[in-house]
Amino acid sequence: MSQTSLPKRSTVRQQSIKNKKRRKRKKGFGWFFSRFIMAVFIIGILGAGWLFLTPSGNDVRFLMADTLITTQHRYLAKYIIGQAELDRRVAEYNKRFEAMGEEKDMHQIHLPIPEQTSAETSPQKKPLVEIEEISGKGYHGYVMTVNDPTKIRLGVPKNRGKGEKVSSMVKRTGAIAGVNAGGFADPNWKGNGFKPIGIVISQGKLYYNGLGNSKSTQVVGIDKNGKMVAGHYSLKELSDMGIKEAVTFQPRIIVNGKGLIRNASEGWGIAPRTAMGQRADGAILFVVIDGRQPTYSIGANLYDVQQIMLEHGAVIAANLDGGSSTVLVKDNQIVNKPSSEYGERYLPTAFLVFEHPEDVKIPNIWAGLNPQDIDPGKK
Repeated sequence: MSQTSLPKRSTVRQQSIKNKKRRKRKKGFGWFFSRFIMAVFIIGILGAGWLFLTPSGNDVRFLMADTLITTQHRYLAKYIIGQAELDRRVAEYNKRFEAMGEEKDMHQIHLPIPEQTSAETSPQKKPLVEIEEISGKGYHGYVMTVNDPTKIRLGVPKNRGKGEKVSSMVKRTGAIAGVNAGGFADPNWKGNGFKPIGIVISQGKLYYNGLGNSKSTQVVGIDKNGKMVAGHYSLKELSDMGIKEAVTFQPRIIVNGKGLIRNASEGWGIAPRTAMGQRADGAILFVVIDGRQPTYSIGANLYDVQQIMLEHGAVIAANLDGGSSTVLVKDNQIVNKPSSEYGERYLPTAFLVFEHPEDVKIPNIWAGLNPQDIDPGKK
């Protein structure tokens, strides 16, 4: 072999140095990766120990579970607190919510008496609807005040077989504003929004009765004089009280001027929320809280909503359907940011505000239908 075919010593030395550096880099990366995995493992062990073995960790764990309970992924809560604890917690909430609706409501409203004065001397009249933007720890939302409670009607869908978006109800009926109202059967969180839960009363008439053998239910609504009604009542009691607009939902969170939820741990998790309340002067308050949007608003618990209501003067208040149903519409525009991945949801009911509600016709779309024959999942 000729001398020219032999590699130079400097070249061999350089290649050897490169190989050593490459092996060091590989060894360095492997060392870093193994230490990283070990650190993650240790943090995971410490985190699990904190979650399961400390009072503060248990509080966080139950908050996580309560939040999941309000979503379509309720079953995941069993991996945090166990199936037995999940079942116990849901049953406990239902029992507590029922109890929160039992105290007799004694509140009275004092609607302002219209004064017969000239245009020059009369004070400036309040707008029928006022909207205030609010925010708190982890949440963003709105308070809509309806200064005349007699201007509210319960809207229902236009066509049989499917619910209707609140924005569509507002536009179709000529309403000033609208908020989602009662709940509905919602298989796999993809229901058509046409089968309400419980009852629907509109314009003083029972439009829908899905109580089955039950004679009573928790309602949220307004009587013929504009007084808000919330709590546990029988159908006869509702009729005798002259209830004009109402849906089934719970829990009532304020009665006779006092909050019923003692602290945030009883607030049933973090979620988008809708609630209705009333001040002593008769004004109706709708609280709408967005949620499930980490960079904007995570959501609120029922204690947060209760405190917002109390701060705004509510003497009675109750929860309405929330989650992905939460929506506030004003002047044909969606004010909040609904959390549903499918956009604004199709719903069976909405509280609508009108300048002249006496001129509004809302037909009973469920007339002649048997609740057992309605398929809530049919598209």
